[in-house]
Amino acid sequence: MSHTHVHESHDQLKDALDTLKQTGVRITPQRHAILEFLVQSMTHPTADDIYKALEGKFPNMSVATVYNNLRVFREVGLVKELTYGDTSSRFDFVTTEHYHVICESCGKIVDFHYPGLDEVEQLAAHVTGFKISHHRMEVYGTCQNCSHKDLH
Repeated sequence: MSHTHVHESHDQLKDALDTLKQTGVRITPQRHAILEFLVQSMTHPTADDIYKALEGKFPNMSVATVYNNLRVFREVGLVKELTYGDTSSRFDFVTTEHYHVICESCGKIVDFHYPGLDEVEQLAAHVTGFKISHHRMEVYGTCQNCSHKDLH
């Protein structure tokens, strides 16, 4: 965990809380904790993961509470729901454009940034005349853990 990442996630959390204030969403301790967990987590947790991580802190919080809060965050544009055909949605804190590498074996999703791909949208617009809203790229492979398992 490099120092810059800690600093960056602190700023992101602050921005996210500001966004909530502006949209009139009440910031409860639970919401704060869920957001903080999402900002720090680079692995796109499911609602269940978030629930398990926080149930010690909030014994009376249910999975439903987590879902409801994630839905609120999604509606104000702080969180993206990623459904990659598996049963449970994963939640991703919305930061700058980034791409996902997905393990075909265990479903783990890791972010990476590749600034050069912004040009794809400009090119697509230029060639097709479309008004481009966004694009999404997914890269598939096998994560280190799963690759190791295959060797044994």
